[in-house]
Amino acid sequence: MYPSGTLRIDELTPEERTVYATLKPERLPEHIAIIMDGNGRWAGHRSLKRFLGHQQGAKSVQLVTETASRIGLPWLTLYAFSLENNLRRPRPEVNFLMRLLRSYLESNLQRMMDNNVRIRYIGRIHELPSEVQDKMSWAEEATARNTGTTLTLALNYGGRSEMVDAFRALSAELKQKNLSPDHITEEDIHRHLYTAHMPDPDLLIRTSGEMRISNYLLWQIAYTEIFVTERLWPDFRGIHLLEAIADFQRRERRYGGLGEASGAVDEEADRLKIVAR
Repeated sequence: MYPSGTLRIDELTPEERTVYATLKPERLPEHIAIIMDGNGRWAGHRSLKRFLGHQQGAKSVQLVTETASRIGLPWLTLYAFSLENNLRRPRPEVNFLMRLLRSYLESNLQRMMDNNVRIRYIGRIHELPSEVQDKMSWAEEATARNTGTTLTLALNYGGRSEMVDAFRALSAELKQKNLSPDHITEEDIHRHLYTAHMPDPDLLIRTSGEMRISNYLLWQIAYTEIFVTERLWPDFRGIHLLEAIADFQRRERRYGGLGEASGAVDEEADRLKIVAR
């Protein structure tokens, strides 16, 4: 078992170590969220059944999580199964995804333990099949004492439904305490989100080149940096996670304010005004 904060850079592949060497460890993101897109297209490009794309995508989850754990990433949240998937995908495909989830948890539990990974879930979990919920609880309890990367799977999840659930819970709280809605703050809403126990994502990665958020963590990504890659999720590996982090570190996060570059431009403009006089 690795203690919290222990880095295992020596376990990275040579290619991953090369990219990691270019990073500034003190500026690593605390929380990365990923929209895992492209399983179906990956299979289609190879004239394979869609379920094979989902199986290969599950392998990517395993490999990317292990890289995240080796560099000491505290939080990794993956969009595994949306509320819309559950409602709109063909039932045989949904059933296969549920079996794949159970299989993933069973076959990867030991690897999660070996990598000090703790698994959690967000979404309307109570609507999933009971046997799936049982397996999820089993894996969560088994990894609860791990202190490394927290892998969170968003399952039967939708950003809008999360806010609906948060508002319902907050409304009940206000009623119980006999408080006016005028007292509501952003922190009150945050406390009732599925993600109340974790920091907001610093970096959101989307695979497959699609330029949309797909109803994912709508409240939480207000100031998140977004990285989009054309690579389909089944082809995404730990090295690509590190490349996304490298791109993240080249950016200047301003949170609505002015950054250092903007300040320099303003100072230069003021100097030119003085010279012009």
